[in-house]
Amino acid sequence: MPYDALVLVSFGGPERPEDVIPFLENVTRGRGIPPERLAAVAEHYYHFGGVSPINQQNRDLLAAIRADFAANGLDLPVYWGNRNWDPMLADTVATMKADGITHALAFVTSAYGGYSSCRQYLEDLTKARAAVGTGAPVIEKLRHYADHPGFVEPHADAVRSALGTLDPAKRATTRLVFTAHSIPTSMATTAGPPPVAPPGRYVAQLRETAALVAAAAAPDLPWDLVWQSRSGPPQVPWLEPDVNDHLAALADTGVTGVVVSPIGFVSDHLEVIWDLDNEAAATAKNRNLDYVRAATPGTDPRFVTMVRELVQERIAATGPQDRLGTLPAWDVCPADCCTPPARRP
Repeated sequence: MPYDALVLVSFGGPERPEDVIPFLENVTRGRGIPPERLAAVAEHYYHFGGVSPINQQNRDLLAAIRADFAANGLDLPVYWGNRNWDPMLADTVATMKADGITHALAFVTSAYGGYSSCRQYLEDLTKARAAVGTGAPVIEKLRHYADHPGFVEPHADAVRSALGTLDPAKRATTRLVFTAHSIPTSMATTAGPPPVAPPGRYVAQLRETAALVAAAAAPDLPWDLVWQSRSGPPQVPWLEPDVNDHLAALADTGVTGVVVSPIGFVSDHLEVIWDLDNEAAATAKNRNLDYVRAATPGTDPRFVTMVRELVQERIAATGPQDRLGTLPAWDVCPADCCTPPARRP
């Protein structure tokens, strides 16, 4: 077997109140974010006791992957490292080296192309290996999985379940709203290998995933792709519309109910439970919209199986196999994929 481990790579999050500000400083380092902005975002975490659910969700996913590997005869140890909080990726890579791992695969908790959602994870892996130094294992990132049935189908089932809680008599005035993390428009337009086809790989993949989920869950309902969790300065253009602005606009057009599906995310971490379950839900209530938020895959068995299938696909060197979409796909990202033009060779 050409690979001797899998490492789960994620964003990370604080697990006690005193972690919150140091965590946010890690996230924003080098971006010139003022302390008052960090303090405002910190309140979102304090609302939940200073604990982000993402680390526990990753522990649950880690356990599920290990169990699935064992049940299906895939003899690979599975590690876990984060970009911004313990367990830090460099520490995990050091442990892998000490354990004798030489050539691993990486599964990241982001399904899409783009700088923050893909390229930065590749940079994280490079930095972690450099920090460990000589003998650090080679680590290859698995492909995007935005159109894999193991990702699309759990989202579609969640939308169906959410729709089932709304009044069927109002179905004609019900709408699906898919959300993902907003990013600067300049970043969106460079997402993908050059030359990048408009609107960029990140937006194109999200549109395709939204269309796949909508077609599977409720082909009779109109849908929109909107954005959430913007964090940049107001003078910098980011992807719009914001989910809250969009909900208000829908209410003005006669829509009576919405199902919001966070297809940009793999689990119900803080940006889902705060931005959607609190802020967007409040906006909907203020505009008299029936509102329900669909679940994310989390540890859905189909999602867990997908991880194993991606590993087996790479081991077999067969190229991208189980897909529902039509966008170009590749097994290994090109060296300059999703890199800002100024940094491309």
